[in-house]
Amino acid sequence: MIKNAMVPFAAFAALIPAAALAELPVGAHAPAFATQGALAGKPFAFDLKAALRKGPVVLYFYPKAFTPGCTLEAHAFAEASAKFHAAGATIVGMSNDGLPELLKFSVSDCRNKFAVASANPQIVKTYDVDLVQNGVSTGYTKRTSYVIGRDGRILLAHSNMDYRDHVKMTLAAVQGLKKK
Repeated sequence: MIKNAMVPFAAFAALIPAAALAELPVGAHAPAFATQGALAGKPFAFDLKAALRKGPVVLYFYPKAFTPGCTLEAHAFAEASAKFHAAGATIVGMSNDGLPELLKFSVSDCRNKFAVASANPQIVKTYDVDLVQNGVSTGYTKRTSYVIGRDGRILLAHSNMDYRDHVKMTLAAVQGLKKK
């Protein structure tokens, strides 16, 4: 099943024009939201404003839990979680998966290292992460990572269906904040 689930994502990556990969611009205020999520297999309420009071937030949107690319991306964020924590950052993975799926994903793929939360249609819209193919929403989110500073402004926006650079780029951005 996982192997077949990635076939549409590969097609999406090839068919989405560059303009469709737009994201919120650097310097813009990140839209505030609250949603349900999971951390280490337990449900919790996530509120962006509250999280930003503790330090910068890395919001990374991924298409679908338990698909190969999303699993590899979650593993990479989990492996780097101590470095994000040392830089004072909170990592939150976002998808439109339901809470039961997020509870399992937070344990198995996020390895209890960071939270995942549900991106409802309003969050998907305000963060410009709706994965669209041929003008129609696929029901998934684009693979887009945002680093949001304590002031609520977007410091980095990276949108690419290839998961490999998301951790490297977001970590460099939060580590750069510690040097300022």
